[in-house]
Amino acid sequence: MLELALWDIDHTLMATGGLGRGLWAEAFQQVTGVAMRKQADVTGSTEQVILRETARLHHIDWDTNLFSRFAEVLGALHVRRAAELRERGHALPGAAAALAALASRGMRQSVVTGNLRKAAEVKLSVFGLDTYLALSEGAYAEDGEERPGLLRTALARAGVAPERAVFFGDTPADVAGGREAGVRTVAVATGRTPASAFRDAGADVVLDDLSGTDRVLAAVDL
Repeated sequence: MLELALWDIDHTLMATGGLGRGLWAEAFQQVTGVAMRKQADVTGSTEQVILRETARLHHIDWDTNLFSRFAEVLGALHVRRAAELRERGHALPGAAAALAALASRGMRQSVVTGNLRKAAEVKLSVFGLDTYLALSEGAYAEDGEERPGLLRTALARAGVAPERAVFFGDTPADVAGGREAGVRTVAVATGRTPASAFRDAGADVVLDDLSGTDRVLAAVDL
């Protein structure tokens, strides 16, 4: 049995029902004064990367101060619109049960996500998914740009060696990041990527979804 489970959030544990993009566009306009015409590809990326590339698409100069201001505004928007998120979004089938099942086996759990920490906290709390997660041991957009680095940050915060951890994600970038960081990777095909692509990417385990807790538990048993 592994010691630590790390979870991606969007399309792995929950979905925003489209509200996430709307909040992002609102924060972008507030910070830059420019209406967002197009957003850079968000699949498997972190907020720092998405903001930098979206700024370039709009011919806006990038610097770390822009990200700091954006992070503050986007976090506040998630707090303010939490009730709307609860109405429009949802926890994915089996997500809460999977977290509870791993906790019952004594496994510590946290998140590794491209989300800002405040946004992540709101998303998880409104759907009751934060109960079993030690969010202080996670890694967020503020901590870096790439999945391997974020995973290493979370491992360091938890004091757990890579070979004692497992990472659940829904994109090929999650699988690649997990492999580079040396953790077991479980791909959950609840996002935009088909299960066959995860097998080709080298995921240790591929799940169609989290609806079967027995399959989730089997994925972390070595």
